[in-house]
Formats: sequence, structure tokens, C-alpha cells
Amino acid sequence: MTIYCDESGGFNAGAMTFAAVMLTPETAAAIHERFRAVTGLRGELKGSRISLTERAYLLELFDRAGGRAWVAVARRSELEAESGGAPPTDLAIYAALLDLAIASWLPETGGVCTDVVIDDGRYDPAILERVRATIQKGLAGWGKASLADSRRSEGVQIADVIANSLFNIEAGSPRAARMATIVAPLLASNTIRIARLAHLV
Repeated sequence: MTIYCDESGGFNAGAMTFAAVMLTPETAAAIHERFRAVTGLRGELKGSRISLTERAYLLELFDRAGGRAWVAVARRSELEAESGGAPPTDLAIYAALLDLAIASWLPETGGVCTDVVIDDGRYDPAILERVRATIQKGLAGWGKASLADSRRSEGVQIADVIANSLFNIEAGSPRAARMATIVAPLLASNTIRIARLAHLV
């Protein structure tokens, strides 16, 4: 299995979410193939670019295929209150959410070697390489951490949609209520689970 990772949002938007999605590469490719065949999508699959109906269909395919996800969530109001009003940087939140999402998976792997693929698009490559190295150190012999261009990773694109869905809900966007309805069955079945970032170390 592979854990595909991508984030959505930021402190300026009120919340940041980080999705860690567990799928085999073959399953991620099959989900994409079916989704594209039905919707006619060309180019990169992005949560910010698809309709609510398309989002619901993708998540249904994900659920049917046996995909699972941990989504780490940080709300600006909660972390600012915890830190005495001094806002942490987006990078600090990103790194903490990534760590929380991967740590949430570790007890469930049963010792099976699993790779972690992280979207390389948000920060400077040198910064992301340090983040990747930190995750690799935590994985030890459990798996390999790598960076990937989301345009070339079907699993990262699926993680993007899941992270974006939870971000809209957490940030209270105009589409939050509809997205909450779409995601509700997956939360109820633990297909998607949420880990909240309570504080930064």
C-alpha cells in the first residue's frame, strides 16, 4: 500500500487540512480511469476545480475501491488561542499536520512496509526536502518517503480532493453544507477519519 498526501487551505483562510490517503497505485489509477471516462475530465484532478456532483462521484469510487484516509485538521482560531494569540507559520502547521496524519496511520500498518508520497507543490523544494527527510527518519525501515508532482500522481490528486473537501467544511465556505453531506457517510464508516491538531510543539 501507499499513503498519498496533500494539503488544502492555510491560516489566512482560517483552516488547513492534510489528507493521508491509503491506496495501492493500481487502485488509484483505476479510480482515475473510471472517473475520467464518466466525467470527461482532462488534465489534473483538483478539488478546487470539480463540481459537487463530480466530487461525490469520486469519493464514492474511492469508498467502493476500499480506500481509506486520515485527515489532519488545524483551525486558526483554536491554535491562536493555544499559542496566546501569536499565529504560527503556515509551514509549521503544514509540518505538524503531515506528522499527525502519518502518525495516525502507523499503528494500523501491522508492520507492512508502506511508502509515503507527498505533493511537492506547496513550498520551496529545499524546504520540502527537509520535511521529507524528517518523515523518512520517522518511518525508519517501515517505508520510503518521497516527493511527487501532483500532476503525475493519481493518488496525490485523490488526496487533494479529500483535503479540499474537509477544508471547505472546516473553513465554513459557501459549499460547506453540501460537502458535509457528501462526506458524512465516509466519516460514519471510518473510511475517512479526522485527527485534530490541538497544539504545536
